[in-house]
Amino acid sequence: MNTQNTKLDPLDLFDVRSELSDEEGMVQDTVARFVDDAVIPLMREAFEQHTFPKELIPQVAELGLFGSSIDGYDCAGLNSVCYGLICQELERGDSGLRSFVSVQSSLVMFPIHAYGSDEQKDRWLPAMARGEAIGCFGLTEPHGGSDPSNMKTHAKRDGDDWVINGAKMWITNGCLADVAVVWAMTEEGVKGFLVEKDTPGYTTQEIENKFSLRASVTSALFLDNVRVPDSSVLPGVTGLKGPLSCLTQARYGISWGVIGAAQACLDEALRYSEDRVLFNRPISHTQAIQIRLADMARRITTAQLLSLRLGRIKDQGKLSPSQVSLAKWNNCRAAIDIARDARDILGAAGISAEYVPVRHMLNLESVITYEGTETVHQLVIGKELTGVNAFG
Repeated sequence: MNTQNTKLDPLDLFDVRSELSDEEGMVQDTVARFVDDAVIPLMREAFEQHTFPKELIPQVAELGLFGSSIDGYDCAGLNSVCYGLICQELERGDSGLRSFVSVQSSLVMFPIHAYGSDEQKDRWLPAMARGEAIGCFGLTEPHGGSDPSNMKTHAKRDGDDWVINGAKMWITNGCLADVAVVWAMTEEGVKGFLVEKDTPGYTTQEIENKFSLRASVTSALFLDNVRVPDSSVLPGVTGLKGPLSCLTQARYGISWGVIGAAQACLDEALRYSEDRVLFNRPISHTQAIQIRLADMARRITTAQLLSLRLGRIKDQGKLSPSQVSLAKWNNCRAAIDIARDARDILGAAGISAEYVPVRHMLNLESVITYEGTETVHQLVIGKELTGVNAFG
């Protein structure tokens, strides 16, 4: 038996890095440098000031991070593992930036590419890849988000046009967006509409006073007799399959992203526990702290292996939405527990924005809720196991 005495990476105990291809490793390293150099220095102030750092948009675009899994249309054409690694590194910086990129890529560019007309693809995808156009995804409504079949927003045909009425809530990028993918009920079923920001009757309002995702723009969308031409409809899908397939893409990225937040919290807890001296020794020398740090590492390792396997399955074209639900549920729960415990290990310092755990902890309260709450994903797996739909 051969054993190695080399020290393991505390943030990658199972050396998941060695399972990556050269391209995947290069993508991770490139985004990691960007996060270290450009993102992290801005995020404390952005969070405190409740502002999204728009100056990062051209840099994100230059790195090819928008619509990175799409072939053509000025997109990078990377595999699913690369996209996951992009999300992981961005969320190591802040969930708000990863959310921004997730919405642009998974919830706007994906449905346009998957279900849009050639004209829609040619108009929007290259502009979005270059960061010249920003999109948002209008599904969740003020009365609730976990039951999209109960959609109140509706669209009716009027000659060659459609007239849309309704409201959407908790929409990332809403006030920044040049175009919204709005899902509305029609006589034929749910359809997706591309609503441009200057369309009469379409207005947005930023949601203020958030204590989570403060470095992200969250909005309400209002549609009052909004008239759009038939050419604004996504022609390739009718029914809930459309928005739900988008959510599968976004949930996949989230399962990776939260690993980055968890790693940032463990890294901070490790450094703090080495420097913090109580009763004449660093707290990292105590059993209580070591057990807690070890549990963080266990959870991160499990999440890393789960998401990597999920990415490989996705690239093989064998992905099941239930598998994504399991990863989103497991990894979000792991990340929020790690952030909370890291905050606690830092003691009084843990509530200070000088340290990252409290910011990640607050952000993860949103991440564990959006794109399907923990309970929703538990019930998805319950249905997979029993064959019985227990929703409702």
